[in-house]
Amino acid sequence: MIPPLRKQFNAGFTPQKYQTFLRRIDDACGTHVQFRLSETPCFFPQSLLERMAANGKVLIRQLVESPEYRTLSDQSIPAEFRVPNEPNHPMFVQVDFGLVRDSAGELQPKLVELQAFPSLYAYQVTLAQSYIDVFELTRFEGGDGLQFFLSGLDEKSYSELLRQAIVGAHDPDNVILMEIHPQEQKTLPDFLLTEKMLGIKTVDIQAIKKQGSQLYYEREGTRVPIRRIYNRAIVDELQRKNVKLAFDWRDDLDVEWAGHPNWYFRISKFSIPYLRHESVPRTWFLDRLDQIPDDLQNYALKPLYSFAGLGVVIAPTKEDIRAIPADKRKDYILQERLHFEPVIETPFGGTKAEVRVMYVWQEELQAVLTIIRMGRGLMMGVDHNKNMEWVGASAGLYTRG
Repeated sequence: MIPPLRKQFNAGFTPQKYQTFLRRIDDACGTHVQFRLSETPCFFPQSLLERMAANGKVLIRQLVESPEYRTLSDQSIPAEFRVPNEPNHPMFVQVDFGLVRDSAGELQPKLVELQAFPSLYAYQVTLAQSYIDVFELTRFEGGDGLQFFLSGLDEKSYSELLRQAIVGAHDPDNVILMEIHPQEQKTLPDFLLTEKMLGIKTVDIQAIKKQGSQLYYEREGTRVPIRRIYNRAIVDELQRKNVKLAFDWRDDLDVEWAGHPNWYFRISKFSIPYLRHESVPRTWFLDRLDQIPDDLQNYALKPLYSFAGLGVVIAPTKEDIRAIPADKRKDYILQERLHFEPVIETPFGGTKAEVRVMYVWQEELQAVLTIIRMGRGLMMGVDHNKNMEWVGASAGLYTRG
């Protein structure tokens, strides 16, 4: 989207550089990255990224600062997963935007979804820097000032912010990244880079044990107390895999949460029908829909608590909607469909980009990084972009000014 940089990148691209880039990422992570990485970073005007970051802040605060919404969102938290000692705001939030053209032909960011849950906070730094280094982007005309951190952060201040959020005042030995079978997750590269950055350990949720109000795990035959948890375990997956735990989420445990689990439910697709902002597409809870629209090709049907696009139906039929049992309809939304503009020029034509703005909320709510997903399919996920090149996960770069 910055034409001089895009032109230079496309002209200088070679498959050999891309393979070097992939090897560098794997080497840096200490494991193979299983999801597809795009051949290119995305160049965005700083003003556009700042607009999305500002819109996301407005949306997050609209929810968090509303006592009415806090009460309404109580119903979003399943009783068996309601964790005590909830703080008054989430620590990590992701807000995803797509770019669409309005009636005047101007690009406008539109909300796709939002989630109060951690994302790839360590990995995305490595990805963005690898694009810059391997493709020698600082040698481009106008490329010497390329940035990827937001809110005036740099590598040092960002690392310190993440340390404060995740480790806090504790010894890193007593802080864990908690996940379900972490070695099997596609996000393992981020876990390993988080360990390197902060000195904490990744622990399988099923390896955690409980004694009284204390949690611990065993390492090399030694019992290690857990004082703080960076939670990456998704309830939806726990239920699907029928994972049995040695502790109960409802227990009043002597542990701190770096990312309290209740906010995963409160700020989610459940939130979208309550938002009022120009960037938010029209959205209804399925059980509150007075009439099924006739133009369903212009809508998307989404389950509230799925991850990575699981269960989303683009242009559903009336039969798709009627097939959902009445008692389950409260767990779905029908949303006005977004027609992303293909704003990234590639050798395979214009390609769409979904921009995730990543936030950390310590003393203040800060946008810190972006994650970009590129695609030319019906949706941005891998299943809708099979056998394509110049699509997949990417990084957002900009020049100041």
